Amino acid sequence: QLQLVESGGGLVQPGESLTLSCAASGRLFSSYAMAWFRQAPGKERDFVAAINPSGDSTYYPDSVKGRFTISKNNAKNTLYLHMNRLTTEDTAVYYCEAGLRGWGRGVPYESWGQGTQVTVSS
Repeated sequence: QLQLVESGGGLVQPGESLTLSCAASGRLFSSYAMAWFRQAPGKERDFVAAINPSGDSTYYPDSVKGRFTISKNNAKNTLYLHMNRLTTEDTAVYYCEAGLRGWGRGVPYESWGQGTQVTVSS
């Protein structure tokens, strides 16, 4: 299993951008599919983006498609989420997750980090 640590969260205004990072330690990072999820207070965990192990295929739900970009640097053992045109609806704790059993929205990821808070407010 990988150990994952998210960073890069913070307070931004609506319309601004933010990039989250997820540093992984452990073996064979390049073999893991990865994803970002988020959870706002009182709401269900929400899928945000997924990327395949090699980093050349991605998947987004309609809620973030065209605004968010997930990327994976296998040489640096790091996952990223670049978020553009943020809205108050994007406020949540963001978690990165990793797994070896496929990739996409409904995959049972096996490792996750402690999360990083993103707050979008004017």
